[in-house]
Amino acid sequence: MNAPAGIRSVAERLVAAAASLFPGGIPAQVRLRCEDLLVDVGGLCVAARNSDYIRALVASVDAGGPCTAIGHTSGFRAEDAAMIGGTAAHGEDFDDTFEGGPVHSGAVILPAVLAACERFQRDGRAALLGIASGVETMCRLSLVAPKLIHKAGFHPTSVLGAMAATLAVSTALGLDRKQTVDALGTAGSMAGGIIEYLAEGAWTKRLHAGWAARVGLHAARIGREGFLGPRTVFEGTHGFFFAFAHTQEGDFDALTRDFGRQWLMEGLTFKPYATGTMNQPYIDCALRLARKGFAAEDVAEVLCETAEGYVRRLWEPLASKHRPANDYAAKFSTPFNIAVAFVTGAAGFEAFTEKTVRDPRILALASKVRYLVDPDNPYPKAYTGHVKMTLRDGRVFEERQPHIRGGVHEPLTREEIERKFRSNARYGGWDAARAERFLQFARNAFDRPVDLSGFRG
Repeated sequence: MNAPAGIRSVAERLVAAAASLFPGGIPAQVRLRCEDLLVDVGGLCVAARNSDYIRALVASVDAGGPCTAIGHTSGFRAEDAAMIGGTAAHGEDFDDTFEGGPVHSGAVILPAVLAACERFQRDGRAALLGIASGVETMCRLSLVAPKLIHKAGFHPTSVLGAMAATLAVSTALGLDRKQTVDALGTAGSMAGGIIEYLAEGAWTKRLHAGWAARVGLHAARIGREGFLGPRTVFEGTHGFFFAFAHTQEGDFDALTRDFGRQWLMEGLTFKPYATGTMNQPYIDCALRLARKGFAAEDVAEVLCETAEGYVRRLWEPLASKHRPANDYAAKFSTPFNIAVAFVTGAAGFEAFTEKTVRDPRILALASKVRYLVDPDNPYPKAYTGHVKMTLRDGRVFEERQPHIRGGVHEPLTREEIERKFRSNARYGGWDAARAERFLQFARNAFDRPVDLSGFRG
């Protein structure tokens, strides 16, 4: 339903809530979370900088501009830097996630805000405000219509990210309320991102975070110049949630309730494994089973309880999930994730390669994995794992993981996040000295001008 004249729309209420924030009022724990995101995203950008998909994306845009895509020698236009950074940060599915969405906020919001601040010479305080408001908004947007965006065939990180990035950049650039509402209205017509990448392991999911970052930055710039957008963009008869979730009945109060007082982003998950969000607990189960003392060849069958919401993305068609088309498709196959973790004892970058997706031992074990839908699975409020292996001799071994590690129930420490960063930076070709310089920058980034030029190349 459209908001009647004189009644504030959802976008107007959201913008008013975000406008109440100020840098000095950002809680210490939220600021630390923003620093964690900067460290994590920075390392992921470096790790992916020499990948084939990032090379293709960089070649598609014109070099030259005032903004930095971390790890790349050239400067870029602001929108291009945001797109490259977001795509790199999300490209290996090793970025943060939100247990409740799921959405990947850091890979969208940070590249958009950092590019905007470099381009328009906004300082670290403005960047902090933009990042905090944008990440919080993205978490909250994912609660408005849980599961329905995926069910409709869209990627929540992409479509919700475009809206959250628009608010983030508008906040960082100091747009007034009217300009920001107009920017959100415009972003609703620029958002997109279908999940057909699941069919053959195409690269488009990688692009989704970068595209959302690009949309957010450009929509904010358009709104700043007075371009009119619909104020009922979220709840309208032909609005955002009607288009992308096929509903107008979302919990819009979740978007603004206690905004600035209760910070959902404090519960972000930093992934321990370089793969899809919902596969993470299954990997924990597989790694524990691998320590039981039996080999992959001893396994007769594997049965996993799973959530109905996982099936279309991670389990079906089962024959394709048993033999993924390529290394990227493997990240969205729970059978492959269980098998590669059990056989290799790892689930980092090295677990998802063209070599591993052709490994006969891994594929043989993956082919034995089946699933059973648990109607009581708490997804999306929690991401759980269950793996039961029956051996040829009749013995049965079973493991459960009640939550995703790295999140609110079992968070990674700053030391662990920095260790992950160093590993990712090394993988991407940075030496230890440059990695340490970036970590030092991240610790003080919100107290200085935003200048990433020292991290080009």
